Amino acid sequence: MSKHHYIAVDLGAESGRVMLGTLENGKLTLDEQHRFANEPVELAGHRRWNILQLWKDIITGIGKATYAADGPTNVRSISCDSWAVDYVLVGKSSPMLSPPVQYRDSRTDATFKRALRDIGTKTIFDASGIQFLPFNTLYQLMSEPTELIESAETFVLIADWVNWQLAGGAPKVELSNASTTQIWDVRKRAWSNEVVEQAGLPKHVFPEVVEPGSVLGKHDGIKIIASCSHDTGCAVAAAPGDGANWAYLSSGTWSLIGVELDKPVVTDQCRELNFTNEQGYRGTTRLLKNISGLYILQQCRGAWTESDPSDQTYEYAELAQLGTAAKPLVSLIRPEHPDFAKPGRMPEKIADYCRRTDQPVPDSVGAYVRCIYESLALLYRKALGDLRELAGREIETLHIVGGGTQATLLNQLAADACGIPVVTGPVEATALGNMLIQAATLGDIDPDDIRPIVRTSIKLQTYEPNNTDAMNAAYEQFAKLPTE
Repeated sequence: MSKHHYIAVDLGAESGRVMLGTLENGKLTLDEQHRFANEPVELAGHRRWNILQLWKDIITGIGKATYAADGPTNVRSISCDSWAVDYVLVGKSSPMLSPPVQYRDSRTDATFKRALRDIGTKTIFDASGIQFLPFNTLYQLMSEPTELIESAETFVLIADWVNWQLAGGAPKVELSNASTTQIWDVRKRAWSNEVVEQAGLPKHVFPEVVEPGSVLGKHDGIKIIASCSHDTGCAVAAAPGDGANWAYLSSGTWSLIGVELDKPVVTDQCRELNFTNEQGYRGTTRLLKNISGLYILQQCRGAWTESDPSDQTYEYAELAQLGTAAKPLVSLIRPEHPDFAKPGRMPEKIADYCRRTDQPVPDSVGAYVRCIYESLALLYRKALGDLRELAGREIETLHIVGGGTQATLLNQLAADACGIPVVTGPVEATALGNMLIQAATLGDIDPDDIRPIVRTSIKLQTYEPNNTDAMNAAYEQFAKLPTE
């Protein structure tokens, strides 16, 4: 088999990286060429993404990757993926009218409540099939100053904006990304006129939507492809599951837990359980729950590092060791509680929650880590139970992909809490999925070979359920804790 190179630009909420992939003899190997921080900035009263710095780092990374591939002529294609919902407002002669606001900014809090009251949850969900989160694109667009959004030619979601800047031509949004906005009609496969009109949004700002695996143009002679612009779409495409009775968990800043289906589940029960129907590669639907993930630990780590006079950095591997050594099942939180969704004061928020629920306050860094991990594992169990009902299928294995696969304590706790084997890997699921969709688009592989190539290319690790009795008892306590 010929050797082929692909570049994936993978933007996460904490950091971004540019990866070079080499496909040869049925295996895809990855080489990280450039990693960079993704740090929001406070500007004009809002928390914003520093997208110009991101762009600078992306171009630097692409330069390094093409050099590593012995020149751009040896690179088949490039594609960018990122988190969903955030966007750039584009003018007729400007690539950016205003620095994009970050989804954790508080500007949508009042808008969200107003939209649910005035438009109604049934109208919004029956069109989009997307779960209700206060930072969804719908509520962000409704929060824009009228003069700004009226002057915009269109909005472009983050990864699609990068692909557009690389490819040129007219800006387009890829389907897996568009479907997360809560404005895309999942059954009509078009922007929802009813939601747009009731939200009072100008129709002219809604961009053209293209299928996953669309060739957009070229950059320095290299094809630019919209693989799945939403990173979860890429990660699930590379989930190594085989057969039907498995679920996936894309584990990182967020935990996205779900199953892959042939069609969306747009029912009252799905709306009430607040699950989502995101569109994926090759016409699939990702029925999933977007729940709090490692963000709580990330925020705690930042607070501990900042306040430690000894300059202790609290690397994640060390935090895992401290959590493993801590006493199990002392205190629990509900990670989906709104208190834990906003930045700042995270250890204090956990302590306050424990006091309000008459539980011991964690007395060490390790105790906090243990509390967070055990609570996340029990939340996974709750989500899997709901998934079984909604999808009408058994779930016999949970595949965890993404950066969270390295959290061995959390993975074992997930197996214990859920009572089924947990299989971890690949760590770089997003980049693998991104590149293999590129390869399939160019005819280098058959789309049916994507998951077999993943299973051949990486080493999987299995965690068998162990301490299930204790976790069963803890789940009864967990289920009674307040979620708001």
